[in-house]
Parts: sequence; C-alpha cells; structure tokens
Amino acid sequence: MNDKRRSATSIVGLSAVIVIISVGTRQSLGLFLAPISADLGVGREVFSLAIAIQSLIFGLPFVGVLADRYGPRWVVVGGGLLYATSLALLAFISAPIGLYLGLGVLAGIALSCTGYVVILGAIAQVVPVEKRSTSFGIVTAAGSVGMLAVVPGVQWTLNQVGWQKTFIVMALFVASIALIALALPARPGSEQSGDDGSVADEPMIDVLKKAGRHSGYLLLTAGFFVCGFHVAFIATHLPAFLADNGVASMIGAVALALIGFANIFGSYTFGALGDHYRKKYLLSFLYFGRSVVITLFILFPVTNVTALVFSAAIGFLWLATVPLTSGTIAQIFGSRYLSTLYGIVFFSHQIGAFLGVWLGGRVYDNSGSYAPVWLAAIALGIVAGLLHLPITDRPLPTQTAESIEVAA
Repeated sequence: MNDKRRSATSIVGLSAVIVIISVGTRQSLGLFLAPISADLGVGREVFSLAIAIQSLIFGLPFVGVLADRYGPRWVVVGGGLLYATSLALLAFISAPIGLYLGLGVLAGIALSCTGYVVILGAIAQVVPVEKRSTSFGIVTAAGSVGMLAVVPGVQWTLNQVGWQKTFIVMALFVASIALIALALPARPGSEQSGDDGSVADEPMIDVLKKAGRHSGYLLLTAGFFVCGFHVAFIATHLPAFLADNGVASMIGAVALALIGFANIFGSYTFGALGDHYRKKYLLSFLYFGRSVVITLFILFPVTNVTALVFSAAIGFLWLATVPLTSGTIAQIFGSRYLSTLYGIVFFSHQIGAFLGVWLGGRVYDNSGSYAPVWLAAIALGIVAGLLHLPITDRPLPTQTAESIEVAA
C-alpha cells in the first residue's frame, strides 16, 4: 500500500511538471501576437486564426481514445517531441501559411497529447476515488504555475533576442516533456477500486452511447464551450487589449502571470471543495463569477491597477472548471474511459476557444474594438451558470461483466 501511495504521488508530481511546461508555454503565445503581426505585415486576425486552429485541433478527442486504448506514456512522449518541433519551425516562418501549419496544426496536435485530457486520465489510474478531485485540482493548478513561471520568462526573452530566437529557446524547453513522460503508466488503466461509475467491463462504444443519452453529460459539454471561449480570448488578446489602452507590454505579461498565480489557489481550492460538495453547483458559481468579474473590468477605466486586479480575480476562477468538470464525468461514468469521455467534452471547450480567439481578432480588425467580444463573454458566462444547475450527477447503476453476460 505504501509503495502504491508513493507511486501515485510520484506520478501526480511528474504529471504536474509536464503540465507546467505544456500549459505554461501555450499560455505565453499571446505575447507573440503583436510582434509577429507587425513583422509579417498582417492584421491580428491571421495570428488569431492560427491560435484558433490550434485550439480546435487541441480539442480533438482521438488522442483520449488512443490513451485509453494504448496507455498514456507514448502519447505524451510523442506529443512532447512534436511540440518542440512545431516551435522550432516557427522560428523560420515568413508567411501566414507557416503560422497556420506550425502554430495551428502541429502545435495543436502536440498540445492535445500533452494536455489535461491524457494527463488526468493517467492520474485517474493511480489515485484513489476519494482523492481524485483534489489530485485533479493540484495538476490543474500546475498549469497556472507554468503560466506564472513561463510567461514572464518568455516576455524577457522576446525583449532580448526577438521572437524567432525565442521560439528556439522554447523548443528546447518543451522537449523535456518527452523524457518526463517516460514515468507515466505505459498501459491503459482499469477501473479504480471503489469507483462509483459502472463502465469498467463495458466496451467503449457502449459507454459512448450512454454518454450521448445522458443529460448531465450533454450539459457539461455545452457549459465547457463557454470556459474555452473565456480563457482563449483572454489569454490571447488581453496583452494587446491592455497595450491598446496605454498599458506597458510588461504589465500585459505580468497580467497573464498573475492569472496563473491566482489560479494556483483557485484550481486547488475548487478541486478540494469538489471532494466534499456538489460539483455542479461549484461550476455554476464559477461561471456566474466570471461574468461579474468581466463586467466590472469593462466598466472601469483600464489602468495598471485595474488590469492586475482583473487578472487576479479572473485567475482565481480560470481553470477551476477543469477538476470539477472532469471529476463530475468520473463520478458519473467511472475512470476507465475518462480520457475519452473528458476528451469529447474538452473538444466542446476548444470549439469555444476557437471562436473566442478568432472572433477577438476578427472583431478588432473590423471595428478597432474588443467591446462586442467582452459583452459576449459576459452573456455566455450567465448561460453556462444556468446550464449546470439541472445537471444529473448521480453515478450510473452498477453493471458488471457478469450482469452483461446474463443480459446477453
């Protein structure tokens, strides 16, 4: 038992390091919007579309299926190597097509292999049910540690050597993911002892059919769309929005880092609360809270102080949705196919991210203002808060291999 506990702790810790590197690097990409757009002589929509493509591909659920079928280790190793390759290639782009392929397609595939969908599925294999939401919260918070640690470093490197050489430095940094991932489970998991879910012995296709008919799962999928819209729009466009309002570029980087710092506490807090309180009500609170914070931000003049206050507040609510959403899915269906089921919900998140990033650039290029997108973010937060209230989050009835055989 002690060996198992030490192994679980080790895997959670190393998973957190992978997320620090992967998510922290991704959250720094918004810093490249202005310099790349200026050097390539294009509007902000081009860079925004590249990030939007990345977000959409990032959310494709096939990677979760691969991890559930073959195990998470080699999926993450391959993703780390591809991530490094995509960033290195970006140092040599000279036209929008390079952005679309490198920053969009290749980086999107790499991120899907090294992100929460696969990592949380790996953790669910080794962590007891009663500790699952807290563990998910810890690893989600690690993404914010990455945001806090990586973003200022990337901004400093940008200021020193320019964006091309910065991409080379980032490529070397993310290549370490491939080495760390060798510690992850090599085989697909089995259902955790004590899981409330019922799908351990069922074929994946039967589980997917159940999920498609489950109202709670469908509402989680719809609500997570809003989360993606919020975080992608803010992470990509906040530095440029602040610069448009006379705020120094370093404040924009500090604002993103502060979002990450605040989310360390938010993700852990809400993850821990999810082990004791109804996750759906916590999710509603998070989405309503985001709408309130964004409303207050756009009502006040944009200054260094309001930028940092907003970043701290929205950061506390930033990715706290991840442990609660994935935890609710595991609560209903169990952990066996968590990467697949969460991967589908996460795809909805990334469709929202695609629209949040792309519309931000599109609306700005057409109107010279982000105001309509901020208003849309407020309205969507209210809708998401309402959607989570009626979610049915009870575990499905137990169905063992024996009962399936008898029914057949």
